[in-house]
Amino acid sequence: MPLHRLQTSDQADMPSIPDLIRKKRDGGQLSDEEVKAFIHAVTAKTIQECQTGAMLMAIWLMGMVPTETETLTREMMLSGEVMKWPEEWKKLVVDKHSTGGVGDKVSLVLAPALAACGCKVPMISGRGLAHTGGTLDKLESIPGFNIDQSTEQILGILGSVGCCIVGQTEELVPADRVLYALRDATSTVDSLPLITGSIISKKGAESLSALVLDVKFGRAALYKDLTSATELAQQLVGAGNGLGMRTAAVLSSMDGTIGRCVGNSLEVIEALETLKGNGPDDLMELVTTQGGLLLVMTGLAADLSEGRKQISGAVANGAALLKFGAMMEAQGVAAETAQLLCSARADGYYSVLRKAKHQLELRAPADGVVLDVDGLVLAQVLRGLGAGRSKAGEPVNHSVGAEVLVSLGQKVTKGVSWLRLHYEDPAPTQDQKNQLENALTVGTDGNIPTQQKCTLIEKILPDKYAC
Repeated sequence: MPLHRLQTSDQADMPSIPDLIRKKRDGGQLSDEEVKAFIHAVTAKTIQECQTGAMLMAIWLMGMVPTETETLTREMMLSGEVMKWPEEWKKLVVDKHSTGGVGDKVSLVLAPALAACGCKVPMISGRGLAHTGGTLDKLESIPGFNIDQSTEQILGILGSVGCCIVGQTEELVPADRVLYALRDATSTVDSLPLITGSIISKKGAESLSALVLDVKFGRAALYKDLTSATELAQQLVGAGNGLGMRTAAVLSSMDGTIGRCVGNSLEVIEALETLKGNGPDDLMELVTTQGGLLLVMTGLAADLSEGRKQISGAVANGAALLKFGAMMEAQGVAAETAQLLCSARADGYYSVLRKAKHQLELRAPADGVVLDVDGLVLAQVLRGLGAGRSKAGEPVNHSVGAEVLVSLGQKVTKGVSWLRLHYEDPAPTQDQKNQLENALTVGTDGNIPTQQKCTLIEKILPDKYAC
């Protein structure tokens, strides 16, 4: 069996829940046993929902020291099943996590590229919420792709293909399911210890050898500035290492979009084009850096430069594309469908993927240079048109999306198309059109040096991996 269950403490030894809430509310530090008692009560459902909410708010208000956060993360991980892998895979099981972006299809390229380099990638991903897209939603735009796989099936796919991208199983970190839902209801979503516990506990339950975190900052990110994003990255890295996973973080800018496409089917197409060697530079920068770090941490590459070259080579020689096709088939996609998507045929995509009924092109208002495209505005409008969801469980329209037709620093003339909007019924309102038009900033050549970024990546933690 690929799983084993880990035991929790005896319920009879549990301290009083009101006492724990009071202690944290008053700024006290919870002991390991007290954190363990709280998570056990959450998992066993022996705690009232109002008490759980009160503890979440106390944590939000008073924070946690690193040892508390590490214990919280470990006990959340141990609240359910923990994956177990064959001994020969030791040091090769890896994954990544992104804090959420616009047009972020990195996982679709990275997982098969890592598999082509010899890693095992049990990528457990999520769905989109608010303005950020979800990897599972993107993959479900492919007819037949099944993100619900049992642990035995995951083991089999990793053995035959090397990578899979699936949803969280019912047995994995049940405490997080309870806390995650209540964090939204209690406005404690942005608590650093709770974010850390949620992210790292799920990755720890995958029994990873190495983990890379893409922590985003900027206008379209959860954290708007580099300082606060760095604080989150440091906590995540510390908690990951505390669970025995080699952990690193990439801090990357999230003001515009990653690549040119936003929206589920469109992002699948762009990911496939990237796997065929036609990917945008910013997307490939994220893929090769995150993949390179994982290869270094597993010992498959001597340094980041060599790791990047290996990932880039797996894309360039077609090995990563073959892995993606094999993964699609292993997860339920018909062989002919997978082959068509991976073929060089220009008409192959929309014979498989759903295309929106309508397209609308927006045009540049003046001559000049493209200084900015506001990714947050673009994502918010697309969510309103059905590409995303405002609350968990809502359906998404896989065909809705947009293609950005210009690049930062590009000279444009008045009237040239800069955005192609793909939409269904109802059509975008005038207000939505106005928002999209205002998302583009066109200026003069003199502004280019301060507006245009040549790289999305600002820093890598720990510093030793950046060398």
